[in-house]
Amino acid sequence: MTGTPPSDDRVGVTVRSGVWWKTVLRHDVPASLVVFLVAVPLSLGIALASGAPIVAGVVAAVVGGVVAGALGGSRLQVSGPAAGLTVVLAETIDEFGWTVTCAVTACAGVLQILLGLSRVARAALAIAPAIVHGMLAGIGVTLVLGQLHVILGGAPQSSALANLAELPGQLVGHHDAAALVGLATIAVLLLWPRLPRPVTRVPAPLAAVTLVTVGSLLAGVSVERVDLPSDLLDLGFLPELPSAGWFDFGLAVVTIALIASVETLLSAVAVDRLHGGSRTNLNRELVGQGVANIASGSLGGLPITGVIVRSSANVAAGARTRASAILHGVWVLLFTVALAGLIRSIPLAALAGLLTYVGAKLVNVRTIRTVRGHGDLPLYVATLLGVVVVDLLTGVLLGVVLSLAFMLRRTMWSGIHVLGRDDQYRVVVEGVLTFLSVPRLSTVLGAIPPERTVRLELVVDYLDHAAFECLSEWQHGYERAGGTVVVDEIGHPWYGNGRSRSPTVRRQEATRVPPRWLAPWSEWMAQEQGVAIPEQRPRPLQRGTSEFQWRTAPLMRETLMRLASGQSPHTLFITCSDARIVPNVITTSGPGDLFTARNIGNFVPMDWERDTDADSSVGAAVEYAVVVLKVREIVVCGHSSCGAMHALLTGDGAGLPALRKWLRHGEPVLRRFDEAAPVKLGDEPPAVRADALALHNVLEQLDRLRSHPRVAEAERAGELTLTGMYFDVGAAQVYLLDGETGVFQPAGVKAG
Repeated sequence: MTGTPPSDDRVGVTVRSGVWWKTVLRHDVPASLVVFLVAVPLSLGIALASGAPIVAGVVAAVVGGVVAGALGGSRLQVSGPAAGLTVVLAETIDEFGWTVTCAVTACAGVLQILLGLSRVARAALAIAPAIVHGMLAGIGVTLVLGQLHVILGGAPQSSALANLAELPGQLVGHHDAAALVGLATIAVLLLWPRLPRPVTRVPAPLAAVTLVTVGSLLAGVSVERVDLPSDLLDLGFLPELPSAGWFDFGLAVVTIALIASVETLLSAVAVDRLHGGSRTNLNRELVGQGVANIASGSLGGLPITGVIVRSSANVAAGARTRASAILHGVWVLLFTVALAGLIRSIPLAALAGLLTYVGAKLVNVRTIRTVRGHGDLPLYVATLLGVVVVDLLTGVLLGVVLSLAFMLRRTMWSGIHVLGRDDQYRVVVEGVLTFLSVPRLSTVLGAIPPERTVRLELVVDYLDHAAFECLSEWQHGYERAGGTVVVDEIGHPWYGNGRSRSPTVRRQEATRVPPRWLAPWSEWMAQEQGVAIPEQRPRPLQRGTSEFQWRTAPLMRETLMRLASGQSPHTLFITCSDARIVPNVITTSGPGDLFTARNIGNFVPMDWERDTDADSSVGAAVEYAVVVLKVREIVVCGHSSCGAMHALLTGDGAGLPALRKWLRHGEPVLRRFDEAAPVKLGDEPPAVRADALALHNVLEQLDRLRSHPRVAEAERAGELTLTGMYFDVGAAQVYLLDGETGVFQPAGVKAG
């Protein structure tokens, strides 16, 4: 019977019993062959660039595919030797030799397992992307500088700076056939993507190395070629611990473990973005990588990481499960054992050309533009230079230190802006306000002239005790000297909580307040602090208009300027005068969208031309909207807890003759309510009679609108739509009338 792997081994599809092997044959086997063809030349080239035995790249490719593929937390990530470790690996080999380097790799694997078991994998994602990209770019520059010497017939120097210093002499020196082979490899890699699609299905690295190798054999070119042991299965590599220099040995272990882990985790996250299946278990991925590195180091292989080049090829080729990564390792083993003679035919200069191309691709211009757009270009450049000039670990640490310095600077220099105007001063403080910002904050506040009215606007994400004390002491001192301070706190009331001796340690969900443009005056004005005499506080309308001028007007000025010459609203919105109904809020509309007519009960008086008792203002609004403005929709909006509906049911209104006269327009609604079937609000009619009457009222007003000649004509022509709406105030839920069923259905997802 066919076994069934876990259901999450499939990407976006649930594995059913008896189907898994069909998925593997149809999708994973072809994908594994594509990845295998990409992996072989890259693995050989990375071993060459690292100064390790060529077969070490093969071992790492096999172990990375089989072990990391089977045990890792990513279903589609493919692991193996990666260009990101070539620099530090070459330095380790130079310092300790190859057998001790194998021990470093195995010990790094142990450290990776411990990191995975401690569940700290996601902490690696805290490293700024600019540092990671700068590290890759530094590796790329180092690779190019070193491999150019191999292409030109020379040997790479001990450092990137030495390679750069020797490069002019190498360029003008004598060049043999190796230079031609290397340049031909780069040319094929550059031209291959431009060929017709059937041809480019073959991976460019495989095509370049194959074509150049065949060409060099046919032309009888004498160049240095790959050297493999006669018996690949008898590796003869055993890791050895160093006899001295244990500190440097430990540093190498930590360096390789950290770089391999970061590169693996970032590659896994990138792979997750390429497909819609299950996400990577990052901690399990680290454990799988650790086991693979122990195996690779024990067998004489290179360190292993998740590799984005192979992984993206795996996804693009249609892989569905981890079987693709495992099979690619099997193909690498079978190919190198059965066809070792072919590998021995590959010129070293061809692999050098491939690595030069790969290194150049690591310096991505588009990435540089993105990093610059986020203001992190200094991190990128510092990391790149650190990797090239010193070493990889130093470059990464330099980037991390610089990022921390930037973070501290941004915290210290919070957004503090002062605008002065006659006797009015406006101080805007944004961002995180902590003790680090206090020196600058006190300097800015101390420079404000005395006896002025100061509006202190706090738009802060966090306010610590030191910053609170600074603001509070300055406010009290400024007011004692005759000035006036109005503290205007936007968002979470950090300062207000401090004044009331409430905790300011963390933001509480329960204390969230809506933005001022959505909240009533009574809510956001209640948070204001600092005016010594309550009677001096402006009335709500004055305060609201001032808020508009300070905050909203600068944002809306351009829009209002476009509307200044005329209006072209989409909708005539007829609703009640109730203060709780704000049409622009419940429809998320702005200036120029709604032509609004409001009255008590959202009535539309009927018999437009004959009824002298009808309200002409509503008729005028309808005619102007339909004939002149040519609106495309008319909305009649009723609501819950409507006072007009309650008055119709109870007969209230004694002593209010004008109101009683107006409510006569609702008498047809009462008759409709008594005679017609109940109207559903969602699944059931409203339990409250006044709310049920409000639904019938909406239907009655829509019928009245259709009796208007101009409305009826526009609706028949398909130029106008009539819509019924109901707003449940307590639930903050909008309902729209379904014209076919006559039911008011909830709009969108119900609030709360």
